[in-house]
Amino acid sequence: MSFDIQAALADLKRDLPDDVLVTDPDVTVAYSRDMAMLAPSEQPAAVVHARDTDDVVTVIKTAARYGVPVHPRGAGSGLAGSSNATMDSIVLSLAKMNQILEINHLDRYARVQPGVVNLDFRKALEPYGLFYPPDPSSYDWCTLGGNLSTNAGGLCCVKYGVTTDFVMGLEVVLANGEVLRTGRRTVKGVAGYDLARVFVGAEGTLGVITEATLMLRPLPEPPATLVASFADLFHAGAAVQAMIDDGLVPSLLEIMDGTALMAVEKAHRMGLDLSTKALLLAQSDSGGERAEREMAAIEKHCRDAGATELHRTDDAEEGAMLLFARRQALPALEAYKGGSLVDDVAVPRSRMAEFLVGCEQIGLDTDTMIGTCGHAGDGNMHPTICFTPGDDAEYERAKDAFGRILDLGLSMGGTITGEHGVGSIKQGFLAKEIGELGLRVHRQIKDALDPQGILNPGKLF
Repeated sequence: MSFDIQAALADLKRDLPDDVLVTDPDVTVAYSRDMAMLAPSEQPAAVVHARDTDDVVTVIKTAARYGVPVHPRGAGSGLAGSSNATMDSIVLSLAKMNQILEINHLDRYARVQPGVVNLDFRKALEPYGLFYPPDPSSYDWCTLGGNLSTNAGGLCCVKYGVTTDFVMGLEVVLANGEVLRTGRRTVKGVAGYDLARVFVGAEGTLGVITEATLMLRPLPEPPATLVASFADLFHAGAAVQAMIDDGLVPSLLEIMDGTALMAVEKAHRMGLDLSTKALLLAQSDSGGERAEREMAAIEKHCRDAGATELHRTDDAEEGAMLLFARRQALPALEAYKGGSLVDDVAVPRSRMAEFLVGCEQIGLDTDTMIGTCGHAGDGNMHPTICFTPGDDAEYERAKDAFGRILDLGLSMGGTITGEHGVGSIKQGFLAKEIGELGLRVHRQIKDALDPQGILNPGKLF
């Protein structure tokens, strides 16, 4: 694609303040990539710190005029290379568009800009007795715009669902600079196509989300927490399956293998029992007698499946401490050797134990260190391959293991990404999952909304 970045920068320097448009290469290099170590990236020519929708319109219209690639970006917490830049492109940072525009406690919705941090949003809702459930592990620094662009999930998905389940409407800047407003503020609404959900999970390839109307829930009760240790992954998986068969829907059901526990212990010295080969963490936020019934049933299924140790608490602070190990699993695995490749495979829950055992075998077959944590309640697993940066042989083995894990998930009727997105790291696997016809329909939608191909090129396909 032929484009004129210098002409575009000249126009942007005329139209935007100096603190909004940044071209210093010492600064722009920091906006080249997200947290995905395998994903390719290049240094952009400029970064725009958008203040409002008008700034986004200015950037997109200028980019369209000169055919310049634009890469929307939130906090950079992504794990698939979805916001990675290409050479002589513009990174459009939305982090400074961080205002909560409205909280409507009567109709239980909020309007937010894309730069609002997930955890900050949750805290802002608490005085109103309201709750926004999606909570990725990086919820203390990831932004809602990034969550929307990748259709992020989190630890509470088993009960509440993923980001798209809470989207009522969006404001989106299209590839020609027009501003599209989609959706509604009512609980129900079926007028026309559900355009809002076309943009959720599109990873910035169809438009730039500049505002979202999000559905809220009443604030749940403080959670009761259970931790169960197992001698192997298979029996932990059996406990999860028994809970599902029993119709239990905890607010959280997470799993960590022995390697993930070892990495967290090395990083944080929590006194974790490293003889444990699998750890289940469950919570119920139902409150009162219902929570007691749920937790008692979960405990029974863990015991019946052979749990070697069990601990329950109704204290919310202690529960948060127990959950800290799970939230730190991915950073700890990355730090263990200095590099990591995080997979994001979801399989039918009935195949989860088999998948986890298969990942262990892939680690043996490829001579790689693989630590796994994930959302046991919905089958979304995060096998993480650790490698030493600079060790080319180890890096190649890690890439081999990464691909084998994706293929294993697909062979079980699973998906290559449950919540992180395809980005630039899994492009070769998308066609395997959705087929050539599905890929063609994707391209037709992309061509219709972005005929120049300027929005986040190099992502998805």
